[in-house]
Amino acid sequence: MDHFLYRDGNLHAEDVPLAQIAAQVGTPFYCYCAATLTRHFRLFDEALAGVDHLVCYAMKANSNLAVLKLMGDLGAGVDVVSGGEYRKARAAGIPGERIVFSGVGKTREEMHLALSGGIRQFNVESEPEMEALNEVALSLGVVAPITVRVNPDVDAKTHEKIATGKSENKFGIPIARARAVYAHAATLRGLAVVGIDVHIGSQLTELAPFEQAYAKVAELTRALRADGHTITRLDLGGGLGIPYERANTAPPLPVEYGQMVQRTLGDLGCEIEIEPGRLIAGNAGVLVSQVIYVKQGEGRDFLILDAAMNDLVRPAMYGAHHDIVPLVEPAPGVEQVPYDVVGPVCESGDTFAKARMMPPVGPGDLVAFRSAGAYGAVMASEYNTRPLVPEVLVSGDHFAVIRARPSFDEIINRDTIPEWL
Repeated sequence: MDHFLYRDGNLHAEDVPLAQIAAQVGTPFYCYCAATLTRHFRLFDEALAGVDHLVCYAMKANSNLAVLKLMGDLGAGVDVVSGGEYRKARAAGIPGERIVFSGVGKTREEMHLALSGGIRQFNVESEPEMEALNEVALSLGVVAPITVRVNPDVDAKTHEKIATGKSENKFGIPIARARAVYAHAATLRGLAVVGIDVHIGSQLTELAPFEQAYAKVAELTRALRADGHTITRLDLGGGLGIPYERANTAPPLPVEYGQMVQRTLGDLGCEIEIEPGRLIAGNAGVLVSQVIYVKQGEGRDFLILDAAMNDLVRPAMYGAHHDIVPLVEPAPGVEQVPYDVVGPVCESGDTFAKARMMPPVGPGDLVAFRSAGAYGAVMASEYNTRPLVPEVLVSGDHFAVIRARPSFDEIINRDTIPEWL
């Protein structure tokens, strides 16, 4: 569910017409609904009711400071994967004890930053990382709480570029070696083992891969406890998918996921951490764009928009689908026509959809890319010297620009010409 609905023939974000925002902000722009973000966080929180847990929002999905502040005020923790994300989470007011640090390539500088500023745990991905973290912790005179990310060799049945739990993926330690790795961790004075971490991929549309992975985690928990380790937390990652194509069957609901977690792991007495990102933010956002031209091609019409692959890279990178709808509600029964929906960037890959059936639209009309709240603005670039698009947050009947569009002078002045040129 989201809060982007047609009212009086116009697409609204909560109680604000998107066309009104376009008139004030210009296009393209991202728009997020606070009501949807709130609802989706609470669905996960309620799904684990009765179990000691923390929902850690995976901020790589959408790291706008206002979104992080909203999550933090709701009681969320955050999952960060870089020193920059850590700094941003702290700037949003999220305390260190609610920040989990993940990622395969943490640097010593990032470790120092998090240990100095406060951290809930590091999800350690490799033995070299473990050694480095131990050295940094000892140099600071502190003990770093860790989980070890295990790779359960489970096929998440998702896109190859967002699968993380198979043996050939770069993430984690093979689960068959976990007991030896935990034994080594116990010898390092700068580390304190607190639990196990697992994450098998993103945009999963069925529960079976999760359940298979979590059953392996349960077995490992019992084995590690028998070895003398204190395992009090299980970080289960994120990955639950969203319905990008609304005509298709919806992925499992958070409540169904929560029931599976409790059924699989509930008897272990561990605190459960989950790291949803896409399902919280994805359907909470849209990208609004204006039609520049409708170009007649050989056997097809091209819908040329002012948004481009640098603004929303998912279709070019993953072949991802986003529903594209006009801001003016089509008349009932209007005949749809096929368009190749493209942007103005000088790349053939700057294509959002091919032969997409849509109501007829013309130059100057506005359209919205649905389900664009996750991995949209955060993955944008200024390719072709196109300014990053603004982000807008709506709450009820008002909205605010939460990241402004930079001016061309700001973009140009970031560069420096050396004096010898």
